[in-house]
Amino acid sequence: MTVTESLLSYALAAGILTLTPGLDTALVLRTAASQGSKKALLSAFGISTGCLVWGAMVALGLGAVLAASEIAFTVLKWIGAAYLCWLGLQMLLKPRSEMNMAAPESGKKALRIGNSPFVRGLFGNVLNPKVGVFYVSFLPQFVATGYPVGPYIFGLAAMHAVIGTLWSVTMICATRPLSRWLRRPTVVRTLDRLTGTVFIAFAVRLATSKR
Repeated sequence: MTVTESLLSYALAAGILTLTPGLDTALVLRTAASQGSKKALLSAFGISTGCLVWGAMVALGLGAVLAASEIAFTVLKWIGAAYLCWLGLQMLLKPRSEMNMAAPESGKKALRIGNSPFVRGLFGNVLNPKVGVFYVSFLPQFVATGYPVGPYIFGLAAMHAVIGTLWSVTMICATRPLSRWLRRPTVVRTLDRLTGTVFIAFAVRLATSKR
């Protein structure tokens, strides 16, 4: 496979994967609607950073451990499921009634993991072992002939991160025409609860998943 064939085929596959609605989509849309474009971008950057972390691990061979070790997969799976469940319960039990986009966060609040859009995006991705298993089984197929596998795989992961970020920016821009409606307290509370439900559903799906 030549470099051109590799990149074109991978771009198509990664694009389809990115367009498939999932946890990342729900997180970006919810953040854009309730906290504004800037924090939604932070969520998107967190998700993309998670892709780079997984890409680095797979490039170094660590991702193969998840594919080979039932214990390693199970441990990370339950940690990820617990984190998603915690986020979902926070949104269901304590939905916000306003965006407070201009209100500065207090020191203690800013230090809490759940209040950082970037960390939410990062942890939501890194704590999902299925991403690692997907990368370790998917990326090697697109390595061009004659190139070092590790660096090339990381480059593909970076390409996926860029595609995902561009799609996130598109979704964020789409929320701007609806921004006034999305600021309504009832809408904000509803979005929090809906997203919380989605997160818990993904937590259950992740907890019951197999390699």
